[in-house]
Amino acid sequence: MPQIRYAFGKTWFGKILVASTDRGICSVLFGETEPALIADVESRFPNAEIARDEETLASTISEVVLQLEHPSTESTLPMDIQGTAFQEKVWSALRNIKPGTTATYSQIAKQIAKPKAARAVATACAANPVAGLVPCHRVVRASGELSGYRWGVERKRQLIDNESANDGSDND
Repeated sequence: MPQIRYAFGKTWFGKILVASTDRGICSVLFGETEPALIADVESRFPNAEIARDEETLASTISEVVLQLEHPSTESTLPMDIQGTAFQEKVWSALRNIKPGTTATYSQIAKQIAKPKAARAVATACAANPVAGLVPCHRVVRASGELSGYRWGVERKRQLIDNESANDGSDND
């Protein structure tokens, strides 16, 4: 049975839960309450042994918060995220979008050599297990409008605005 540890952190845009296996971060979730975040991580990993471990994950939480609040900081966080081959291609492409900029679903589809797969790209963005670390919030409609975001369009706007206002390097 897989073992997953989790801990909570606080960012300028709200509470987060970070979950990790022995190989790396497997989930970063935004939320309003600890019980809701725990229920979310438990539903994502129904066959895992899940335990709270604030002490072991303290430095990981600090690094995740730094990465989320200062996204131009070079991330060295190990990740253990799993998806389909298509999802993993999309997630890899998303990591190439520079902080403070956006790309469209169609641009990402073209980048991964699937030019007609814009809707599938949107679905892969919605399945992203590590909010903020794989920056699905930087993907917008062809019109430039913000579209659905699992964590709320307002949070997506805040993330993009923060990155744009500070060139992704600072949030002060």
